[in-house]
Amino acid sequence: MRRWIESMIIRLTRTMNLRSKIVVFFGLIVFIPTVILGVGAGYLALQNVRTNYMLTIDEAVRQTTQSIQFRKQSYDLLATRAGTDGELISRLTRTYAELADQIETVNYVDRSFQVMSRYLPGIDTFRIYHTNPTLVEDGGLLWKPDHRPLAGVDETSWYQSFMDSPSALRWTYVPGDTAQLIVSRKITNGGGSVPGAIYMLLDYNSVFGELMDRPFRGSGSLYLLDEQDRIVAASDRSIIGKPAGATELSKLMASLHNSESATVNGEYFTVRSIDGEWKVAALIQMRQMEKQSAMTVYSIVAITVFFLFLSTCLVLIVLKNVVLRIRKLGGRMNDIAQGDFDVSVRSRNRDELGDLELMFNQMAGRLGTIVELLSSAKLQEKESSFQALQAQINPHFIYNSLSLLHWRALDQGDQFLVEAIEALTTFYRFALNNKTNVTLIKDELEHVRAYLDIQQLRYPESVRIVWELDENALELYSIKLILQPIVENSYIHGKIFTRDDAFIVIGIKRCDDRVRFYVRDNGIGMSSDTLTLIQNGEKAGKGNGFGLSNIRERLDLYFGKAGQMTVESTPGVGTAVTIELPACTDKPRIQQEGL
Repeated sequence: MRRWIESMIIRLTRTMNLRSKIVVFFGLIVFIPTVILGVGAGYLALQNVRTNYMLTIDEAVRQTTQSIQFRKQSYDLLATRAGTDGELISRLTRTYAELADQIETVNYVDRSFQVMSRYLPGIDTFRIYHTNPTLVEDGGLLWKPDHRPLAGVDETSWYQSFMDSPSALRWTYVPGDTAQLIVSRKITNGGGSVPGAIYMLLDYNSVFGELMDRPFRGSGSLYLLDEQDRIVAASDRSIIGKPAGATELSKLMASLHNSESATVNGEYFTVRSIDGEWKVAALIQMRQMEKQSAMTVYSIVAITVFFLFLSTCLVLIVLKNVVLRIRKLGGRMNDIAQGDFDVSVRSRNRDELGDLELMFNQMAGRLGTIVELLSSAKLQEKESSFQALQAQINPHFIYNSLSLLHWRALDQGDQFLVEAIEALTTFYRFALNNKTNVTLIKDELEHVRAYLDIQQLRYPESVRIVWELDENALELYSIKLILQPIVENSYIHGKIFTRDDAFIVIGIKRCDDRVRFYVRDNGIGMSSDTLTLIQNGEKAGKGNGFGLSNIRERLDLYFGKAGQMTVESTPGVGTAVTIELPACTDKPRIQQEGL
């Protein structure tokens, strides 16, 4: 089947030019399939939304009901915990003859329930009312019912009304104030007597405001009804405290016909039971929500069609210049094939063909440069060989000469000269070993010590050397000459020997699979311009080839991005150079050829 389709496409496009082929392929591969998939996906999405709409609504109602139930149960649990506290009941029912006993009870209540009243948000007032004539009221948590005003009523009226009610726990609203709720809980002992009551004044916004205000993204309403079908909380706060039968809920609840939910005139109404006889009623405007979903699907289809139309126009515009520009490139390539490298193509557009034209121009220029380089390659090779022969140093001649001077100094008893020659011997033995560019870290340190010995002889007791070495790193491999040039910069450029209390810190630390080298001094530092050049990898000042730029190049040559060097310096304060590279138990090798 696949081969048949391929053969058919080849036959259809065999006689077409490039522009026609692009248009045909765009139509077959992009335009037509996208239109079919877009229309089909939009239709299926709309059908799927309608099919699962009720499930989505039911899930939203279920989650909202659970949230309301959790909020109510949290405050019920707090009130019940206080109302059934055995110690509190015992203290409220005992007879007090001494003031000290009353004070002890007050302290217990404050200690036990002051923190409890802050467990949940929105508790404006928390009180414990009692009628024990031998126990005082402290005006804090302990109160006795009196004719004082209490959230729209007086204390005595509220207390008596609550004690006469059959409910042990009751939620009520504050008359004339829909921003507060009252939770009352009787304090009952095992014998059935009621020595008091818990009173909590709640802030409506903190308890139910977030859930009730604009539920279901503003497309519905919520109602919380108690066991007497009185509205405790609602999206419309004006009906809080009213019986459900006196509001619009009466007609809606009548439409249920002993079922849990019903759809009436494009509105979905459902009632869910919580905590026994309490209920949560939800009214959702299905027409508005379905309209929003349908508009979303239609918007997706419209946007898809718009972008298809736009992409078609753009393809047609681009095609006007594609073939012409390709022909120009072909002509210039033919010129290069004839040996004319001084050619270029004018690029006006920053697109794929424009990039190709720029790369063609660069290629033509590089080809001309390569031809010129090849013509002088042999001369440069001979010149480089001659310079290499001139730069060679015979290490054996230097070692023999230093050995002769060493024995001569010993014969004459010149200890200073002996130490200087020994340091020079160690220094050059390492520096002139051209057999390898890789060494053990401990050998690199020996080379640095030799250089420092020479400098210490030159500037005795002028610079304090601090070594911070990790013994676990000494047997690892590193590239040669990465520490000595940095230390040398401290003397040459940092003028460390001119500073008071001069010091150089040389450290090597191993951190898992990384090794960190660092050299810090308190020399004269470097200017911001010089530091910028070094941080950019450019060579700063005059050097002998083993400066910071050389170290950076060799790190990149052996370790790539895994080898890093950072330089920090402050004029008048000092310089810190840090080098990080992989911990190598084997000799590292060059990753790329240098130029």
